[in-house]
Amino acid sequence: MQNYVGKGTVLEVGLEMWNRRQWLAVVVFALTLAGTASIATFLPDIYRSTATVLVERHQVPETFVRSSVTGELETRLQTISQEILSRARLEDLITRFGLYPDLRDRVPVEAVVEKMRRDIRLELKGVEQQMSGRSATVAFNLSYRGRDPEKVAVVTNTLASFYVEENSKLRERQASQTTQFLKDQLAEAKKRLDVQEARVRDFRARHVGELPQQMGVNLATLERLQAQLVLNNANQLRARDQRVRLQGESDVAGAVGAFDTATVKLARLKRELLDLRTRFSDKYPDVIRVKAEIAALERELAAVEPGGNSAGGAAALGEPDVELKSLKAEEQRLRRDLATYQRRVENAPQREQELLELSRGFETAKELYSSLLKRYEDAQLAESMEQSRQGEQFRILDSAIPAKQPMAPDRIRLIVLGVLLSLGAAAAAAVLAERLDTSFHTYDDLRSFTKVPVLARIPRMVSDADTARQARQRWLATASVALGLALVVAASYHLARGNDQLVQILSRGAS
Repeated sequence: MQNYVGKGTVLEVGLEMWNRRQWLAVVVFALTLAGTASIATFLPDIYRSTATVLVERHQVPETFVRSSVTGELETRLQTISQEILSRARLEDLITRFGLYPDLRDRVPVEAVVEKMRRDIRLELKGVEQQMSGRSATVAFNLSYRGRDPEKVAVVTNTLASFYVEENSKLRERQASQTTQFLKDQLAEAKKRLDVQEARVRDFRARHVGELPQQMGVNLATLERLQAQLVLNNANQLRARDQRVRLQGESDVAGAVGAFDTATVKLARLKRELLDLRTRFSDKYPDVIRVKAEIAALERELAAVEPGGNSAGGAAALGEPDVELKSLKAEEQRLRRDLATYQRRVENAPQREQELLELSRGFETAKELYSSLLKRYEDAQLAESMEQSRQGEQFRILDSAIPAKQPMAPDRIRLIVLGVLLSLGAAAAAAVLAERLDTSFHTYDDLRSFTKVPVLARIPRMVSDADTARQARQRWLATASVALGLALVVAASYHLARGNDQLVQILSRGAS
């Protein structure tokens, strides 16, 4: 009998475990590899086609025609994407090209549309601007993935044409809406301008003669009327002197002296009144005093004015009386005109302030109207530019073509991962079985369990019945493994066949 001190090296332990668990490890390895290899084989091929769309800037420089579509290109692209990826648009594409036939029979339409949204990808291409440091979009890639490479290319080109058409429609619509908005605002501004202009015109019509620009004319007229009034007073003095001379010296000698003195004083007071009115208003105290003295002298002259009794004297005095009457009527007219123009001069500052307020509102309305008119004309030019496709447009630079090789799945990689996974599963199954097995396999195992001495080792005796039973067990195990492999392959087929989602999951894991 030979004594063993240790349990042996790790390699020896591994070899012993392999000798005991080799069939279990082989079966687990075969089943796992069959499943992973079947899945990698039966997964559908997914193709992707890509179309490149170029963003063409304005063909007419903005220095000459400024576009009314001022939104960011990225924002407009998102808006167009939402329009194209709408349920109605995608459902029409699914029906037209017969996409996702297996899904349409099993899931609702909303799920199929969502699946197509996930299969569409938009990737922007930009260049960094030196001044702002931001990235300016110059093109974008539009791609779509599916099982049929021909259909995938057709759908991708159709989506790209949708982007081109929607961009043109969106820009034309925005330009048209901007023009219509400015047109409505211009009409409102024109109404407000007409109202302000009517108010100014009505104010000028109601206050003719009192306007600030007529101040010079009013002052010149006032000076002319004052000169005419001075001349009128001088003529009245001359007429009165003539009338006095025609009166009889004997009858009115005393009265004539008094009349002549009062007349001279009256003329002096009238000249003084004219001088005061050129400097002060009628409410000034000196003006009021002089006017009162003039009125008192005129009453005195009327009381002491001599008159002839004879017919010849009355006839001689008639001509001066007619002249005096005419001069007095002219004096009253001149005074009325003087009062009118004096009132105009006094009201001119107030009218100037009122006209200034009205003119301020009119000028504001006029400036707003002019500004809106300029913007409306620019918007019309921009709308014409968009309609003639001279603005920023999308152009398909590279159309999508059918892919020659599928983008997914990577079967070689999946099989390699399956082999590694199978090896790991086989090793794990062997170790687990070894851990769960409580029997003694070696002399060292027995000695480590008990301190009782081992007397002898009896070899295993196999009978014919045992040999037959072991043969039946091997055939049964072989049949079970074959059946298990068949079931694994069948399950992998049903799991992987048409499972695009599994392809996506495995593709994300690969990336």
